Amino acid sequence: MLNQYQTDTMKISFVLFDEIEKTSDSFWNLLLGILDKATLAPGDNQKVDFSRAIIPMTTNLGSSEMKASVSHRFGFGARERAERFRAEPRTRTWTRRFARTGVAAARRRFTPEFINPLDKIVTFKPLGSDQLSQNLDIELKSVQQRILNASPQRSFLFEVARAARAPLLSEGTDARYGVHHLKRAIERLLLQPISNLIATRQVCGGDRFRGRLGTDAGSPDVH
Repeated sequence: MLNQYQTDTMKISFVLFDEIEKTSDSFWNLLLGILDKATLAPGDNQKVDFSRAIIPMTTNLGSSEMKASVSHRFGFGARERAERFRAEPRTRTWTRRFARTGVAAARRRFTPEFINPLDKIVTFKPLGSDQLSQNLDIELKSVQQRILNASPQRSFLFEVARAARAPLLSEGTDARYGVHHLKRAIERLLLQPISNLIATRQVCGGDRFRGRLGTDAGSPDVH
């Protein structure tokens, strides 16, 4: 993406500061010079030019309040409210509420001198069911590619039945944490049972099978 703006005489740098809220106040003061004058003076009489740099900074500030606002564990209709939020997060007031919560948390933590030079504060929107399903497709394709690349002679093709997608999404995603646990769910519910099938020679190189999560054992049945 940056290549279209770069030339032989002008190069754009991308400097990321992750979880900026965990740094010390002295580090924020150091950043003030970068944000204000695009210059860093380390203290050895040398200057580092940041005038051609894009500097994104990430933070988890406000995440606890956001998580609490979508936690529908108690009360009448809690399950229905959670399902509606998961299915249609963008059509509700949640996006605006998340944005206000995130900006308010940032303004409580950082000084106005730190906030004002920022070009934009972006709050990530919660993932809806379509986005979660797309992430599952990406992870399953990655697993298939790993199998094909590991050993061409022993590789095989697999397909996850539609009935198995719901347990994977239920175990690996939610409105509060997004897809953070999706790989772990795939590892436990899919890869471990597939490994057992390979070890017992129920699946061999060149095979193709369609698996679904068993209702009792939680392992895929081979068709």
